Amino acid sequence: QLQLVESGGGLVQPGGSLRLSCAVSGFPLDYYAIGWFRQAPGKEREGISCMSSSGGNINYADSVKGRFTISRDNAKNTIHLQMNSLKPEDTAVYYCAAHRTWSGDSLPRCQPPHYPSWGQGTQVTVSS
Repeated sequence: QLQLVESGGGLVQPGGSLRLSCAVSGFPLDYYAIGWFRQAPGKEREGISCMSSSGGNINYADSVKGRFTISRDNAKNTIHLQMNSLKPEDTAVYYCAAHRTWSGDSLPRCQPPHYPSWGQGTQVTVSS
C-alpha cells in the first residue's frame, strides 16, 4: 500500500518561500503520476499542480503558475513543491497525492477524485 507523508509547512510572511516535501513509501514512485492539492478553510480541496510519472507532462493551476514548481526525485521516492512569492490566499492545508499510471506521459486530471492515494497534509500559513 502506498503511503505519503508531507513535511515543510509552516508560517511565512507574504512574499516569502517554502519548500514542501512528500516522502513516498510502499512502491516505487516511478509508476505514479503525482500531485499537490490544497484546502483552505471553508473551501473545497483543489488541485494546484500535477506531474506525470515521466515528468514530461506537468500542469499548474492559474493561481500558482509562475510562483510554484513541482518536482520529483524517483531515486529518493520524494516529491517537492517549491512555493515562492507566497500570498495570504495561499494559506491552506497542502496535500500530496499519487495515481498509478501505465504510461509515462499519462496525466490524470489534477482534481482530487482522480488521485486515490493521499498524505495527511501539512499546514501553510501566509501572514504578516
